[in-house]
Amino acid sequence: MMSNNKTELFVESEQQMMQLGGKIADTFPQGGLVFLNGDLGTGKTTLVRGLLRHLGFEGTVKSPTYTLVEPYCINGRELYHFDLYRLADPEELEYMGVRDYLSSDALCLIEWPEKAQGFLPQEDLNVTLYHADEMRKVNISPKRYLI
Repeated sequence: MMSNNKTELFVESEQQMMQLGGKIADTFPQGGLVFLNGDLGTGKTTLVRGLLRHLGFEGTVKSPTYTLVEPYCINGRELYHFDLYRLADPEELEYMGVRDYLSSDALCLIEWPEKAQGFLPQEDLNVTLYHADEMRKVNISPKRYLI
């Protein structure tokens, strides 16, 4: 079980960011909601790629900047990768049926969650990435107790 303590770490490479994604995948054996915050180029999609690879996905992983959501089914497990960067209004999420995604047993990973502030439920895990010279600083804050 994770506590409510914030974790701060430094990631030195793309490989380490992908490994971190794998560790996050292990934290969620079933569904969950993970917010991914950070400026462009901090590694949010790389982290998602690592999570998906860890679970066995071998295809291309791209940020769903224009489609808003990319669905994945890996070994019978549903995951949804959202990128809300281009979201003009949180109500757009209602039109695409986001509540159905969030109420399922799927793991939902949401980049740029602040674009839907007030519309999304409380996240289980908040991951914030920062540029730190050649590395990335990562703050991880559990928002709920995870089993």
